[in-house]
Amino acid sequence: MPKSKPHILVTDDERGIRNTLKEILEFEDYEVSLAESGTETLEMISKNEFDLLFLDIKMKGIDGIETLRQIRTAGFEFPVIMISGHGTIDIAVEATKMGAFDFLEKPPDLNRLLLTVRNALSQQDLAKEVKQIRKKLPKIQEIIGESKAINRIKEMINKVAPTQSRVLITGENGTGKELVAKWIHEKSPRSGEVFVEVNCAAIPSELLESELFGHEKGAFTGANEQRIGKFEQADGGTLFLDEIGDMSLEAQAKVLRALQENTITRVGGNGSIKVDVRILAATNKDLQSEIKEGNFREDLFHRISVIPIEVPSLNDRTGDIPLIARSCLEKLKATDISFSSVEFDESGLKALKKRKWTGNVRELYNAVERLGILSADGLIDKESVESVLKSKEIDGKDLGGLADETDNFQDFKETAERIFLVKQLEKNDWNISQTADAVGLQRSHIYNKMKKYNIER
Repeated sequence: MPKSKPHILVTDDERGIRNTLKEILEFEDYEVSLAESGTETLEMISKNEFDLLFLDIKMKGIDGIETLRQIRTAGFEFPVIMISGHGTIDIAVEATKMGAFDFLEKPPDLNRLLLTVRNALSQQDLAKEVKQIRKKLPKIQEIIGESKAINRIKEMINKVAPTQSRVLITGENGTGKELVAKWIHEKSPRSGEVFVEVNCAAIPSELLESELFGHEKGAFTGANEQRIGKFEQADGGTLFLDEIGDMSLEAQAKVLRALQENTITRVGGNGSIKVDVRILAATNKDLQSEIKEGNFREDLFHRISVIPIEVPSLNDRTGDIPLIARSCLEKLKATDISFSSVEFDESGLKALKKRKWTGNVRELYNAVERLGILSADGLIDKESVESVLKSKEIDGKDLGGLADETDNFQDFKETAERIFLVKQLEKNDWNISQTADAVGLQRSHIYNKMKKYNIER
């Protein structure tokens, strides 16, 4: 099927300018439509498809700058070339900031006009190609690995995704529990709807209820307007409750009720709101032990764990480490040109396989980034791995010994902070609230630090 002519709209309140541009552009084999005002332009683009717009700045009624603003606000992305007989640098800058492709003064030079049109249409074609490529790309990253353990996870995802069953995903920090949840949603009948995530550990307990269920205006101090909670936002789609083991008992009770009745009530509200949400949950805790200790409701556990999926640690699938490391490096290359010449050799990959990864895939990704920056000549070999990642082994040393081990201030500071947090957590029997009070940090900050430094009990 032959490609149709590019369709150009010329907007100018001077008939002579409109007709002159129309003759020039039609002679170049473009399809041309005309408008004499901003209002007429907005009406025409709402009913027709255009590839390019010539837009006069000085017009009666809605001027060109305001017309351009409304075009971009409405989401139209075609290039716009501004034209004016009263051009100034300030006007050109303002138009460019609002998304104009170029600015031409009247009467425009013919050669420059045609060159600008060709450049604008080429950019438009490129933008369309990029959109098409992005549509074909997977929305979320692949689960990388060929081990038996990871293949079982992929098989389980394929089985449970088409159902409406609730899934509890367990595993250590950094193993990819969130990625498993996203793939369950992606392969489910709800994939066209929203995927809403809540990190229950990162939100203070006193704010979690409002975060989940929303609140009415005036429900509490600071509630200056109505807020829609995550349950309502996820209506028709999937709600992922990450770190559900850190949810307070009070919030657990309300989540249980929402799951039993498929309704929620906003904080400060009276009416029940019906919601259709598929729940996926994840935790790095042993919820059975938490139930025995009185920290987690058994009835909620049975509600959320219809299908349990345990994600293996990286130490349980070391054969996947080379694949994951190479994938991490390719992602870095795609976003940062400074990694373009970095490569692994086999000795470097074997050295990575021999290490213990308490932080799992998340830790491995960070390690690859550090290796890519610090390895000599861009080659990540055994010597690079052993020298660059040696700081991992100094957790138990005093700060004097730590200072002897590294000349990098950032490494020293982060390792010292990790040692301090581990000591404080041990001192408080790993009670997060007590530790937060003792060191003067918010509970959510402690959780964030634990994730950052891969700290586990």
